Amino acid sequence: QVQLVESGGGLVQPGGSLRLSCAASGIIFHIYDMGWYRQAPGKQRELVAAVMIGGSTNYADSVKGRFTISRDNAKSTVYLQMDSLKPEDTAVYYCNAYNRIGTRANYWGQGTQVTVSS
Repeated sequence: QVQLVESGGGLVQPGGSLRLSCAASGIIFHIYDMGWYRQAPGKQRELVAAVMIGGSTNYADSVKGRFTISRDNAKSTVYLQMDSLKPEDTAVYYCNAYNRIGTRANYWGQGTQVTVSS
């Protein structure tokens, strides 16, 4: 059974930092592209950042220079370091695993709430 378990969300003041983690099980982690998406109330889910199986990364323009995605294949875990947080970063953040070059299997975590507010 595939599981993606996110952790690290919470309430933080503007300008603060949070580190999200997503621990994967039930998949061959190193053959999956991993991503973080977010969905704010009344808005569509959007890609925040992704790290590919080769290590290349891409980011939404709104988070470039503030967020950093990384992966640890030995721990089957992907991280999202979020710095200089803004109120508009408030959303539920979801972990995603996508087998881009194989079965095209696509999995989601349950999400973790991030709230940026003073």
